[in-house]
Amino acid sequence: MANSNTVFLFDVDNTLLDNDRVTKDLRGFLDKEVGAERSATYWKIFESLRNELGYADYLGALQRYRMAHPYESHLLTVSTYLVNYPFANRLFPNSLDVIEKCSQMGTVVILTDGDVVFQPRKIERSGLFEAVSGNILIYVHKEFELHDVERRYPAERYVLVDDKIRILSAIKEIWQDRVTTVFPRQGHYALDAEAVAKYPAADITIERIGDLLDIDSF
Repeated sequence: MANSNTVFLFDVDNTLLDNDRVTKDLRGFLDKEVGAERSATYWKIFESLRNELGYADYLGALQRYRMAHPYESHLLTVSTYLVNYPFANRLFPNSLDVIEKCSQMGTVVILTDGDVVFQPRKIERSGLFEAVSGNILIYVHKEFELHDVERRYPAERYVLVDDKIRILSAIKEIWQDRVTTVFPRQGHYALDAEAVAKYPAADITIERIGDLLDIDSF
């Protein structure tokens, strides 16, 4: 890919898309379809798998749930619900406007962690794939893959937008002045004051992703 002076790297979950709302909706659906007890079992599996993998794997958790309940008749309903979820309705206000603005100043890339099935599906159905012209990078731990990010999208400067201050801090330590870190205070990770206090402040802190529309230079 041709060099760009600036590459904008956007996370997805709770940065461009309200993933907390997605989780809430899924909780309600599971409670209705399989009951509170088995719903609690699913979420226990989900959290265990997230700790194991380092990212949220909704379908992987469903597979493990199936192993525990092989004759559960509602599994296909839950799977269909996840795959066909209306992710476009869960984009934060002005997310696409922010991408459009940043695309006028450089190359915009989705940089996210996740599995190789559900995360791409989420990005496509939300409209983000089209918005960034297919510039998508999905890793298990993106902070350890910066060499590949640089190889695929070489640039003099990067702007990293992510709701996890831990990620921002880790990448800032590696790229230093080459990156401007932007911290949107959205979602449960960003609003966990105790966890956030463990890391240095980002270069730019905003209350919502749409606030980037008011920033003209990075």
